[in-house]
Amino acid sequence: MNQYKNKDLKQRRIGITGGIACGKSTIANYISKNNEIIILDADRFTNLFLEPESNSYKKITSHFGNSIILNSSSKKEINRAALKKIIFNHNKERIWIENLLHPLIKEKMKYECEKLKHKRIILLLIPLLFEAKFNDLCSEIWLIKCSKDTQKKRLMQRDNLDEKEAEKIINIQTNLIEKEKISDVILNTDGPQFKWKRLINNLI
Repeated sequence: MNQYKNKDLKQRRIGITGGIACGKSTIANYISKNNEIIILDADRFTNLFLEPESNSYKKITSHFGNSIILNSSSKKEINRAALKKIIFNHNKERIWIENLLHPLIKEKMKYECEKLKHKRIILLLIPLLFEAKFNDLCSEIWLIKCSKDTQKKRLMQRDNLDEKEAEKIINIQTNLIEKEKISDVILNTDGPQFKWKRLINNLI
């Protein structure tokens, strides 16, 4: 095994990563639908660890206080938009919550991979794959990218952000060029869909 992926895995585990609003979910859903391949989504697991009954919920709400509690919720659910805003505006807080959640998400991902070990291929959709050091869960890594202008437009439209907010979020992420060097496949979602679909069909 090298530092970027686990070559010893008998199962084909495709780690899908890339910048925010670059098209990771679109790619993963296309592969899943056309090949009946299961997706393990790190963001979905993150949501589990924000649920009121989880131990991590208690730690998060104790750390951030009532400002992140959804007022309209009888269960005192976390206001994810408020939490996201804090994380993107305060580097120290982002690091704190990543240090709490990433090990939990990785253990959950490992557990789910073990349950699916009879499958020939599974998809691991992990936005912060390199940053959170999930590389060893993958037999190969696919990086999804697009131009910064496209990324910014998609993010502004998707999350109803202004240009300054979108720029700030995009700039938090680590060096794309370095990620390209250590990825097995690079898919650019800027152009017509048929281009990346054709490439995927040849790779699966």
